[in-house]
Amino acid sequence: MNYIDKQFEAFADVLGVLEAIGLGFLLLIIAETLWDFSIKKRVSLKETTANFIIAIANHLLDRTLFGLVFILGLFIAQTYAFFTISTAWWSWIMAILMADFTYYWMHRCEHQVRVLWSYHSVHHSSPEFNLTTGLRLAWVEGMVEWLFFVPMILIGFSAIQTFIALSIVVLYQTWIHTEKIGKLGWVDRVFNTPSVHRVHHGSNKSYHDKNYGGILIIWDRLFGTYKSEQEKVVYGITTPISSWNPLVINFYECWKIIKDILKTKKLSDAVGFLFYRPGWKPKDRGD
Repeated sequence: MNYIDKQFEAFADVLGVLEAIGLGFLLLIIAETLWDFSIKKRVSLKETTANFIIAIANHLLDRTLFGLVFILGLFIAQTYAFFTISTAWWSWIMAILMADFTYYWMHRCEHQVRVLWSYHSVHHSSPEFNLTTGLRLAWVEGMVEWLFFVPMILIGFSAIQTFIALSIVVLYQTWIHTEKIGKLGWVDRVFNTPSVHRVHHGSNKSYHDKNYGGILIIWDRLFGTYKSEQEKVVYGITTPISSWNPLVINFYECWKIIKDILKTKKLSDAVGFLFYRPGWKPKDRGD
C-alpha cells in the first residue's frame, strides 16, 4: 500500500470518528429544539426547518462533489509542499493551532470581501440563535474554503492532518450557538464561547466585524477584533432576507451582487462590487 492509499485509508477512519461525534451533537441539537418548543421559546418552525434542510443538503454535498473538491484540492497541494512535517503529538498541537489561526483570517475575509460574504452570509441570515443555527452553512463554501488552507499544506502539514485539524476547529463551534449559556468570565477572553459568538452574530452596529476566532479568541484580541457581550444582541444581517426558503437563503446575496454588476457600466465598479466590503457603492451612487 503506497503513501497516498494509506492517507485515504486514514481519512476514512477519521471520517468515521467525526461522524460519530457529529451524531452526538445532532442529538444535542434535537434535544434543545424540542425543549425550546416545549417552553414556547421558538413559536415558528420556519427557521428551524430551513436550518435542517440546509444541513441535509450540505451533508449530501460534502460527501459527493464539493467534499471531493475540498479533499482533492488539499492532496494536490501536498505534491507541491516545500517541507514535510512528521506526524507526532507536537505536530498535532501545531496543526490545530495553525488551522485555528488560518480559520480566523479566512473568517475575517469572508466578512470583509463581498464575494466571500455572498456565501458566508447564509450562516448569519437567521434572526434566531440556537444550536440549529450552527447547521446553517452555505452549500458552496466547500468549493472555496479549502484554498485558505493550502499554505498549511505547503509548509509541511499533510492533507489528512490539515483536514482533521480544521474539522476539530469546526466541530468545536457546534456548542457555542446557544443563548442557554451565559458569560464564562476569563474563559470568554481566551476561547470562543456562546457569549463571544453571540456578539459575532449580532447585527448591532457595535458588534459588526467582531470575534472571528474558531476555538481561540486570542487571535481577535491580538488583531483588534475582540468585543465582549454588552448590549442585547439583535441576530441576523442588517438587511434581512425575510424568507425561510433554503434556495433564497443560499443565493440571495449572490443575486444581489449580480444585479449590482449588471447595473454598472464601469469595470472598476464591477470589481468593487465583487471584492470590496459588503455595502460598498461607487461614489456616483452614494455611500
